[in-house]
Amino acid sequence: MWFPLHIVRLKGQTPSIRRHAAALLKRCRDANVSSFSHSAARSSKTCQALVYTNHGDPAKVLQLKNVDLPPIGEKDVLIKLLAAPINPSDINMIQGTYAILPDLPSIGGNEGVGEIIDIGKQVKSLKAGDWVIPRDAGLGTWRTEAVLAEDDVISVPNDIPLLSAATLGVNPCTAFRMLSDFEDLMPGDSVIQNAANSGVGQAVIQIAAAKGINTINVVRDRPEFAQLSERLKAMGATHVIKEEALRRPEIKEVFKSCPKPKLALNGVGGRSATELLRHLQIGGSMVTYGGMSKQPVTVPVSALIFKDVKVRGFWVTQWKRDHSHDGSLFGAMLDELCSLIRQGKLTAPACTQVALQDFHQALDASMQPFVSSKQVLLL
Repeated sequence: MWFPLHIVRLKGQTPSIRRHAAALLKRCRDANVSSFSHSAARSSKTCQALVYTNHGDPAKVLQLKNVDLPPIGEKDVLIKLLAAPINPSDINMIQGTYAILPDLPSIGGNEGVGEIIDIGKQVKSLKAGDWVIPRDAGLGTWRTEAVLAEDDVISVPNDIPLLSAATLGVNPCTAFRMLSDFEDLMPGDSVIQNAANSGVGQAVIQIAAAKGINTINVVRDRPEFAQLSERLKAMGATHVIKEEALRRPEIKEVFKSCPKPKLALNGVGGRSATELLRHLQIGGSMVTYGGMSKQPVTVPVSALIFKDVKVRGFWVTQWKRDHSHDGSLFGAMLDELCSLIRQGKLTAPACTQVALQDFHQALDASMQPFVSSKQVLLL
């Protein structure tokens, strides 16, 4: 039977995404709908999609279903999705705990890359064969094909590696903006970050190295710490240390070879964030973009009074929406990131490629502790 008709309404989302989501979900149907039904007669093509009709454990609420594709409008494009990662924000959205939530039913996934198969008559900026990524969250990338508005996607070069393109729109953009927008960093300056082995952390290391900026990279202790440290240093990390080292005298050795950081990047929260603050330069900034520990950030009074540190937050989705009126800034950032990719200075994080039908395996792996490989659905 048909899914109930809802207009997808992600809080604060753009009108084009609302229009697209309404058109798509209007045609969502169960895989058991008869091919001879009146609804099937109106749609000549279907795709497979990971659909959820209520919030909860992704392994329980996600189902692989056949979904009718709407006709291609004059300003629409037909996209064959190629690859889409599973990010923490995707999991949180399905669980119902993220800052933006769709009306249900909805299709999972906020990031990925696809190839243009066909275009509407009035599409000007895209052509068949182009690779595209979403401009905003909420498009539902865990599916094999989609009809989207021209303005909902932005082109990326198709001569970069597939996994780099699939993981370009969230973590590298987050890293790029945090390194660019909060402190005036120059070659020789330092940045300190926790969660250094995360997707954002790896992008920070590589982008900073390309700019001649030192990175002090903090990770949780683990059995394979030595191997992880060598891998991050091969990417360009200046120092890799365990969280415990932040509270020990040996941290002074780190600052003999590089200056104290102007910028701290916090993806963990809790005590880890507090320790980052202690090592900032006077007047430096700590930017929080995640909270994996689920603990609040505690700011020592001494850091505020005697060091005048700035405590900020960053959410790349909001940045994209704030700059949606001027796509040139987003495009310029993607151009610079893709240039680094072509030069071999920015690579995709370690990825495990999983077929769409094996999504349960990918979901389970993505939710394990100490995960060092991003799960990517091949579509």
